[in-house]
Amino acid sequence: MIKAKREVEALTRYVAPLEGRRPMLRLDFNENTVGPSPRVVEAIRQLPPQEYATYPEYEGLVEAYAEFVNVPPEHVAAFNGVDGAIHAIFDAFGEKGDIFLTTIPTFGYYRPCALQHGMVLEEVPYEMDLSYPLDEVKKRLRENPRLFFICNPNNPTGTLIEPDEILELARLASETLIVVDELYVSFTGKSVIPQALTYENVIALQSLSKAAGIAGLRLGFAIGPPRLVELVSRVTGPYDINAFAVAAGKAALSDRGYIDLYVEEVKKAKEWSIEQLKNFGIKYFSDGGNFLLVWPPDDCEKIVSALRNEGILVRSMKGKPLIDGSFRLTIGTREQMKRFFEVFLRLLKTQ
Repeated sequence: MIKAKREVEALTRYVAPLEGRRPMLRLDFNENTVGPSPRVVEAIRQLPPQEYATYPEYEGLVEAYAEFVNVPPEHVAAFNGVDGAIHAIFDAFGEKGDIFLTTIPTFGYYRPCALQHGMVLEEVPYEMDLSYPLDEVKKRLRENPRLFFICNPNNPTGTLIEPDEILELARLASETLIVVDELYVSFTGKSVIPQALTYENVIALQSLSKAAGIAGLRLGFAIGPPRLVELVSRVTGPYDINAFAVAAGKAALSDRGYIDLYVEEVKKAKEWSIEQLKNFGIKYFSDGGNFLLVWPPDDCEKIVSALRNEGILVRSMKGKPLIDGSFRLTIGTREQMKRFFEVFLRLLKTQ
């Protein structure tokens, strides 16, 4: 029997329950719930047949994102989704026996990427109130781990810390590569960019999956010192990003007004949703991002299953430290959240 390398044989695959979601109200994976700008749809429709048969060209893509975040293009590299960037960072910098530091609970893809490279995991738990364990992280950083990932705001807790605090950590650990996962930055406005561009050990990750609504096309970006983003780019394939993603990305970036309108709608819907939870005395946690955590007063798994039967998806946090018994609720439009609460509150009465 042919075996993979020892680290891969020991891995548990990271799997997200994605099948069969299309017809439902998708409040489970923090996606854009209304779709992308019409410019994106038109750009894809306008692709001539020869583009299907030709390897993609990338001219203008990085420049468009660099302009979007107001940084020089040499500080930006594009990837097949932020997942692709995460994987590439571990390929470029993750060495067997070195320490990978992060928090727990956090985005689940970091762990298998570290383990497949034989890295030693150090996972610092969030505080009981889900605040960031800043003091303990500082203590661990003084030991100079190889890699440190911080998801800000954190997925799934939503915990948000100030960019200045992250940059303080970068100053504390100049020998550690600090990766700031900023997928939800559109909803918080809090980024380490552009200040972090003067640091030699910080890379920020951003995406067009959430606010811009092209999660299905997989397009993410790494932003940092030119040397670091170039090193990460070395371990990717020459055509990892497909032509549809290139066209969609440029079109999405050309319609900032559409993104801003959607973000504003989500912020208002989140405020309204929090008021509903307060009014009915339902425990929740909300900080940054287009999502929050909800603890139903009754059996959480029954509620999650019952919501699915009603055509509404939320993400169970079963088995996750500190947040077991809750579900993560993506915030959509006000109308979508009204539909959710109508069903959710009815189900609570019948449990």
